[in-house]
Amino acid sequence: METRRLEVLLELSRQGSMRNVADTLGTTTSTVSQQIAALARETGTALLEPAGRGVRLTPAGRRLADHAATILAAVNAATAELDSGSEPAGTVRVAGFVTAVRKVLMPIVGDLALSHPRVKIEVREHEPDEALALLAADTVDLALTYDYNLAPDGRGAAFDSVPLWSTPWSLGVPESDGVAAGATAPEVFTAFRSYDWIGNSRNRADEDVLRLISSMAGFEPRMRHQADSLDLVEDLILAGMGIGLLPADSKPRAGVRLVPLVQPDVRVRAFARTRHGNRTWPALAAVLQHVKGKSKGMETAH
Repeated sequence: METRRLEVLLELSRQGSMRNVADTLGTTTSTVSQQIAALARETGTALLEPAGRGVRLTPAGRRLADHAATILAAVNAATAELDSGSEPAGTVRVAGFVTAVRKVLMPIVGDLALSHPRVKIEVREHEPDEALALLAADTVDLALTYDYNLAPDGRGAAFDSVPLWSTPWSLGVPESDGVAAGATAPEVFTAFRSYDWIGNSRNRADEDVLRLISSMAGFEPRMRHQADSLDLVEDLILAGMGIGLLPADSKPRAGVRLVPLVQPDVRVRAFARTRHGNRTWPALAAVLQHVKGKSKGMETAH
C-alpha cells in the first residue's frame, strides 16, 4: 500500500472534492481518481460512493482515512529521525557492561536531556557476548563492550567500533602473600600457581587471560570459581578461596593486595559498537558523541 495513495485519500477525506485535492497536491483530478481506484483494488474494498453530482468516502473509506493519518504521521516521524541533518529524536537502545553503564552512560542522561530533549535512552546491563548478540539481532542500537589486549574479541570486527578507554589490570591476592618487586606476569603467576583461580561467570575472556599467562609460566591454573561481581572476587580472595584479576586503579578492601602484571601487560579495552552504517542516525550519533566525551581520560574497568 503506497503512502502516496494514502495521502490522496486523507486529503479527500478532509476536502471532500477531487478538484480541491488535485489543486492541493499539484496534480489532476484524473490522477486523484486513479490513485483512489488503485487503493480500492489493493484493499479489495469500495472507498467511494456517489453523492449527488460528486462522490464521498464510504464508511470503509473513512476508516482507512483515519488509519492513513496515523500511518503517514509515523512515516514522517521515522523519516525525520533518519535524516542526518534533522534534530536528533528517538529512543536509543543500549546494552553494556555495568561500569560503562554506570560511569559513562548514566552521567550523560542529564546532559542529553538538555542538549537533545527528544532523544531517550533504554538501558540493559549485559556482558559483551550478550550485548553483541543483541546488537546483531537489532534488539539494541548500541553495545558498550570490553575485551583484553591478550584476549581480543574478534566478533567486534562485524560492527563499527569506537575505542573508549584502556586501563591496566592486576592480580588480586591475599595481602599477606608476597612476590618479588618488578616480577613479570609469568613470574607473578608462578608464585601463586598452587592457588585456586577465579574466572568470570559471564565472560570467558578473563579465564583466557589467566590461562595464557599461566601457560607462559608452565602450569595449568585450577579455575575453581566464577564471579561476575568484582566485590565477590574480593570476597573470595579475603576468604582464602582463590585469586583473580582486578582493575589496577581500584582500591581493594583491607586484606586484598593488587600485584601489577607486566611483560606482558594486561589491559582492558572498552568499545562502543554499532551496526555498520547506523551511526548516521542523528539520535545515535548524539548519544555516541556524549559517550565519547565522557570517556576521555577514564581509567576504570568492569
